[in-house]
Amino acid sequence: MEMARILAIGGAHIDRKGWLSAPHQPGASNPGRWETEAGGGAFNAARNLARLGHQVTLVAPRGGDAAADMVARAADEAGIEDCPLTFIDRATPSYSAILEPDGNLVTALADMALYDLIPARRLLTSRLRKRLTDADLLLMDSNLPASALTAMAEVASERSLPLAVIAVSPAKVVRWKPSLSKISCLAMNAAEAAALTGAPAQSPDDWQAMLSASGLKGGLVTAGAGPVAAFASLPSTTASSVLVPPPLDDVRDVVGAGDALASGYLDGWLAGDTIGDSLTRGIALARLTASVRGPVRQDLSRELLAQALKTMPKPAQFPLPASGAPA
Repeated sequence: MEMARILAIGGAHIDRKGWLSAPHQPGASNPGRWETEAGGGAFNAARNLARLGHQVTLVAPRGGDAAADMVARAADEAGIEDCPLTFIDRATPSYSAILEPDGNLVTALADMALYDLIPARRLLTSRLRKRLTDADLLLMDSNLPASALTAMAEVASERSLPLAVIAVSPAKVVRWKPSLSKISCLAMNAAEAAALTGAPAQSPDDWQAMLSASGLKGGLVTAGAGPVAAFASLPSTTASSVLVPPPLDDVRDVVGAGDALASGYLDGWLAGDTIGDSLTRGIALARLTASVRGPVRQDLSRELLAQALKTMPKPAQFPLPASGAPA
């Protein structure tokens, strides 16, 4: 498989998870432990794609603190060329969550103000324009200001450069509304898709028509462990697939699983695979990621993914037969 040159622009920050040792007691000191790791939609996907052998360059805002060093180390460990937009007097963005012992969220604090300081001109310097010229794919998330996202989508369109996007959240994905027709693949969950369409889908196979009506040319819509919908506009037609992932008994951490699904799908898409095969690849990578703690597999390789694809039960086509058994 020929490897692609990918320019990733967006969030690369610190995720802090506070795991409570017992059910949360409001207004009291709760025993527990902290876990700290690098995260961010574009960064998670970029690390996965780099570990699969693609040549990845990361451009992300960062502060001048120890958290920035942690992000830089994570990028280096994944084999990514790191080109930070550094603000020495600012803190690197972070997301801090308090979780019940069963993983349910008690509360969270997102300190992402630095992302709002990035104007379009900061992304369109001569150095970054050269990166765009050399890239086979532009990968972004929704963390930067709407004006910057719109400008980057316009540049990608002018250069006929495929643009893939990680939605991040319902509140942020709507920043792409003016540019949906310029996106090749938008990876989102059902809540994020509904934020774009204005209503939830009655069935997973309704997402294609609803999102296409909004101007989107291609996308992925996940629903936790439920069916995953994918569609893409081709020169003469629109291809689509809705697959039901096989059950995964050993779920350790679902954080990053959606980014992993998008990564696997894009890996197949870049190789020219069919929509169904690319989606199956994404499901396999999501399962690999959910079976370990953390938003990415540190040991991910093309060989590990190939083995997972070989041993994974085949995803079922949606809708399932009346018996509930795969067709």
